[in-house]
Amino acid sequence: MTRETKPPNTTTGTTPTPTPAGQRAGAPASSAASSAEVADFVAKVKALGPAATGTRGRLLFAMDATMSRAPTWDMALALQSEMFRAVKEIGSLEVQLMYFRGAGEARASRWVTNADALAALMRQVACHGGFTQIGKVLSQARRESEKAKISALVYVGDAVEEPIDELAGRAGELALLGVPAFLFQEGGDANATRAFKEIARLTKGAHCHFGPGSAAELRELLTAVAVYAAGGQKALQALLARPGGEGARRLLGQMRR
Repeated sequence: MTRETKPPNTTTGTTPTPTPAGQRAGAPASSAASSAEVADFVAKVKALGPAATGTRGRLLFAMDATMSRAPTWDMALALQSEMFRAVKEIGSLEVQLMYFRGAGEARASRWVTNADALAALMRQVACHGGFTQIGKVLSQARRESEKAKISALVYVGDAVEEPIDELAGRAGELALLGVPAFLFQEGGDANATRAFKEIARLTKGAHCHFGPGSAAELRELLTAVAVYAAGGQKALQALLARPGGEGARRLLGQMRR
């Protein structure tokens, strides 16, 4: 049995002390070619993003940590950690990590600018049985954006066990605040697909599927979202001209619908 460390508190935003026994494996090493491409692109984004105007991009990253996601949890954590390491050189991205699991447990971290600190927070989370709480994720994004503008919401999950109409209503509130939601769906649950597509449509975001065999594609898409949060659509446009720009192309294509 994995021993847990107490997660961050949503009210105080206190970061928990890591417990080695509860940590998960780190991200796999990227190939030299892809690392060079990412580094080259990140260097160009530095001049395009909000950092040039003195502002900082803010990204709320939310995860379904219920038991159905346990089989691929390590893979997801590894890719999510890579996503932020790939853009940390931009220096203009703040991230808040949120997750839900168990009997109504939903927690959010403080806002983090250090990619390694974010990876450490992620490794402290383990999957517990429970129902989805996506409504709380959307409400958290709304509250945070009312305090200070959020560039984007990223959600990673595999199921929806809440009324879609209620989620659509909360997504509409995000739309009024100009917060796009990027929903990454693990597996092919039809009800989740309907809900995620509707949330993406309402917020002018995007919905993408991923599975055990699509690690490279998910990494590309997650990195594209992080770059968008740091540099906006101008940064994504710059990625389109690059060989690794398929993720940016997919996201922009959906955002323009």
